[in-house]
Amino acid sequence: MNFIFISPAFPTNYYNFCDRLKKNGANVLGIGDTPYDKLSDNVKSSLTEYYKVNSMESYDEMFRAVAYFSFKYGKIDFLESNNEYWLRQDAKLRTDFNITGAKFSDVVNFTSKSNMKEFYKKAGVPVARYKFCTSFEEDKEFIKEVSYPVIVKPDVGVGAAATYRIENDDELKAFYNRGFNVPYIMEEYILGDIISFDGICDANSNVVFCDNEVFPPSIMDIVNENLEVSYYVNKEVPQKVYEVGSKVIKAFNIKSRYFHLEFFKLRNDKHGLGKAGDIVALEVNMRPPGGFTPDMINFGQSVDTYQIWADVMCFNKIVNVDLTHPKYYCFYYGRRDRCDYKYTFEDIKKVYPFIQMHDRNPEILSGAMGNEFFIARFEFMEDLEKFKQMVSEKK
Repeated sequence: MNFIFISPAFPTNYYNFCDRLKKNGANVLGIGDTPYDKLSDNVKSSLTEYYKVNSMESYDEMFRAVAYFSFKYGKIDFLESNNEYWLRQDAKLRTDFNITGAKFSDVVNFTSKSNMKEFYKKAGVPVARYKFCTSFEEDKEFIKEVSYPVIVKPDVGVGAAATYRIENDDELKAFYNRGFNVPYIMEEYILGDIISFDGICDANSNVVFCDNEVFPPSIMDIVNENLEVSYYVNKEVPQKVYEVGSKVIKAFNIKSRYFHLEFFKLRNDKHGLGKAGDIVALEVNMRPPGGFTPDMINFGQSVDTYQIWADVMCFNKIVNVDLTHPKYYCFYYGRRDRCDYKYTFEDIKKVYPFIQMHDRNPEILSGAMGNEFFIARFEFMEDLEKFKQMVSEKK
């Protein structure tokens, strides 16, 4: 198998996808803009060959890189970055080279926040009412129906970037005064806890592995208000989440992919959407969950999710991973440099010597994930809460 992996050096944990593919016998062909001598040994050892481009934003350069690998190694079986930023470019390359996987027209549907709503509806999942932002006057007509607050966000965007909650007419005017050069949509505001259904599906859109995450604050609020970040991987996937998530994967006809589906769990009854506790669509991300979440899934589920993905890509089923090990809650806390915390890492380590990971996030990820982060796993939720209290306490 010839597998082109886009940007194997970033994020820094993504070399693991390449490493597991190579262990499964694949030729792993990397394309990136990092000079070869700047690649870590982990990245180098995970690749059969690496092609350096000056800019990954240049489609011509990326096209030439794929053409080179195609000429040297023969038919390319798969091409992926597993990175939301490159999803459309990945799909265009797959389309132009007739490589197995989601083509450009498919990816438009699951990267456009307006298009994806139709697929949620097809799966029977309620969606928030919305309109494209066109003018202050037309938006005001929509707001008469749904009331303030409303959410505005790019129709195509990465994560919660440039997403805002608008509370009144003055904030709506300010939004238009700032201007925007990409299509924006406006949605009714939904009061709910954000949860996810993450996993890997096979070539027949069957979920072969999954997990559930719970996010107390929304990523939008974290980014816009520079909040501290906390969320956890659940011990088990609630049955309702599994049923709804599996239907969404089928509706999108997603094949052989890592996925990250986001939902609201309603806190209150919401007219037209459901009762408190019901699940409502937020958005789909057809790539792994961000940051070190794949590693958190590994810690919490006692698996190797990178290997599961590689098995599905190579064999269309799990071959090299045992799913019967004990499960835990795996918790992430992202601190902010602006805060003066009571306890240092050394203090915390004395009480919790089993911390799984502790480090600083690269600047590009710090907006959504915090500056300094801690990852730890717990058998009981009450222990997780005690850890959270200690790591978040200020002087």
